[in-house]
Amino acid sequence: MSRNKAVDQAGASAPHGEALRLEGVRRVYGAEGNQVTALDGVSVSLPAGSFTAVMGPSGSGKSTLLQCAAGLDRPTGGRVFVDGAELAGDNEAALTRFRRQRIGFVFQQFNLLPTLTVMQNVTLPLKLAGRKVDRRHARAILERVGLGERLDHLPAELSGGQQQRVAIARALVTRPRVVFGDEPTGALDTRSARDVLGLLQEAVRVYGQTVVMVTHDPVAASYADSVLFLADGRIVGHQPQPTAEAVAERMTHLADEVERQRAAAGANMAGANR
Repeated sequence: MSRNKAVDQAGASAPHGEALRLEGVRRVYGAEGNQVTALDGVSVSLPAGSFTAVMGPSGSGKSTLLQCAAGLDRPTGGRVFVDGAELAGDNEAALTRFRRQRIGFVFQQFNLLPTLTVMQNVTLPLKLAGRKVDRRHARAILERVGLGERLDHLPAELSGGQQQRVAIARALVTRPRVVFGDEPTGALDTRSARDVLGLLQEAVRVYGQTVVMVTHDPVAASYADSVLFLADGRIVGHQPQPTAEAVAERMTHLADEVERQRAAAGANMAGANR
């Protein structure tokens, strides 16, 4: 599949509407007097059927953003909406139910259970949610990711790229509205990474799902429709139709861009106080 301009197949079109919205999301760690602000009032809206990469320097808040958006961490303040429903709950059990209904997550380290087969790993989210296991649907997804002949294999019998494809199939089996990926190609070789990114593109282009992926790799980011740049817990830039070269250039000068924004904000504040 081509880089980030994959051609729609089977005449599928992305659904209209909003898949993910963050309103003033903050995440602060530590006790008072020794606090670290990982997210500082992030607001963003992503349309359904889109592929967004999130980039930034180490400590910029990109993984925290992903975890708060996916319900794996609770924001200190602000609100998160997934597929029009607010991600909220009085306890962890309520959040878990929400995630199982609307969210898929692909981790860098695969997180497959070593004693379960490929098919068992993929259908596990359905069992945990108390939903009927549709083996035909699961098999179709595994065939889609090129593992139709590996259903009874254990993770240890697969390559790293194959294990990540199992993880993607597991994330897709519940038909989530949004799929989050935290450095999903970080542990893969170049060819396996390209295959995995192509599968994420397919989830968007063909099946209308929404993908949000944290990455440090400009090549991986170039598979997305757009890139959000984070620094100091804030969104400081947006790049539509990214290329690897343009993303790398933007990252190289991101610190200068942040300083310019700070200077402009300071000037505006000084002017307002006159």
